[in-house]
Amino acid sequence: MLIAAGSDAREAAIVADHLVLANLSGHDSHGVGMLPHYARNLQAGLLHPNQHIEEVRRDGSIMVFDGRAGYGQVIAREAMAEAINVSRETGLALVALRNAHHIGRVGTYGEQCADAGLVSLHFVNVTGHLPYVAPHRGSDARFGTNPICIALPDTELEPRIILDFATSKVALGKVRVAHNSGKKMAEGLLIDKNGDPTTDPGVMWEEKVGALLTIGEHKGYGLALMCELLSGAIGGGGTLQPGNVRDTRIINNMLSIVIDPTRLTEQNFIASEMKAMCDYVRASPPRKGEENVILPGDPERAQRVARKSSGIEIDDETWRQIIEAAAAFDVKFE
Repeated sequence: MLIAAGSDAREAAIVADHLVLANLSGHDSHGVGMLPHYARNLQAGLLHPNQHIEEVRRDGSIMVFDGRAGYGQVIAREAMAEAINVSRETGLALVALRNAHHIGRVGTYGEQCADAGLVSLHFVNVTGHLPYVAPHRGSDARFGTNPICIALPDTELEPRIILDFATSKVALGKVRVAHNSGKKMAEGLLIDKNGDPTTDPGVMWEEKVGALLTIGEHKGYGLALMCELLSGAIGGGGTLQPGNVRDTRIINNMLSIVIDPTRLTEQNFIASEMKAMCDYVRASPPRKGEENVILPGDPERAQRVARKSSGIEIDDETWRQIIEAAAAFDVKFE
């Protein structure tokens, strides 16, 4: 489908692998269910195939790249490759990425840095469409889901730790999956167009949309605002304020810091301290009704094992939308 829509084979493979890995990791919100939205933006001329990062500025270990509204899975990967190279040379890299179409699961770029043995922090905002997340005490949406990722690489004693979360209580894509599956959301995640609590995911697809709520009340709201300002204002890509363009595009900006941890302390010390601290955390007796304590990255590892064995479940409506989107590019499924 991606090739038929104009991507070369390399780009199609990168995007497809990214989407499927998101599903395998248990993040269906960022998986193949995004294809219908990509198809609409391709047809509208808002997503441009076969783009590469354009260097806007470079000042030592500080870099600014423009994504030219290309597939974010390719663009962000290229930006992180540059950051990894610079971090290896200097110990530290700061990258502002602007104007990339939907970069997908941000944890992927934390994993990319972890593969290189590097620590990374990523702050992301989204522009180009209406907001979906309400501020603390607010009754309507003013933000995107504005994710944060912090990644630590593997050591000899402990697997990598990948903290990757939206600053909303739930990703919009998970609401889409529930809506397509005809399921209700849990309480405390959504408000309707009047600002009242609701479990109906359909409120996010009404003419006047509802809103997602932030994690941790005022704390999550503060993180969402900082993602908006760090990646959109400081990084130069723009924020979701209404003076900027709004249609159906999904444009991400990302501010990333990539660190070589061996410039700070000995690798053996890092490994032993991480192991000791992680063991200490895991040894906490679980509360009544809860399972054992786990670490960031554990759920994704478990999901990948399970789904590689049992497969990825896609609801009928999402599959119908994918088939319909593919047909627009003369791709048909048996």
